[in-house]
Amino acid sequence: MDLQDQLKKLFPDHEPQHHTEPKITEVDDTLWVQKDPMICKYEKRNGKPTTIIEGYTGHADDFKKLAKLLKTKLGVGGTIKDDAIILQGDYRDKIMKILQEIGFKVKRVGG
Repeated sequence: MDLQDQLKKLFPDHEPQHHTEPKITEVDDTLWVQKDPMICKYEKRNGKPTTIIEGYTGHADDFKKLAKLLKTKLGVGGTIKDDAIILQGDYRDKIMKILQEIGFKVKRVGG
């Protein structure tokens, strides 16, 4: 007897709900894509790996949208500080792929 059968015996009137993955919406068309490459680099801060994205020259609101998009697509935490997106973990390859799909030019710096 598995857990589902036990729950059916305890709650006979309950209808199970099937959870679906939430859809991640793409960035609005209003996101400004620049010509100059953005820099994607890896650092260790306090012994923990971090990925830093610098070089965005657009509006601050677009920068926040871009940071939110990257954090939700990667499922990681991060922040915006001193005109840089700082993400927890080493995700340079994935970030570069996501940014290139949107239309950004990306330059990898370090290792």
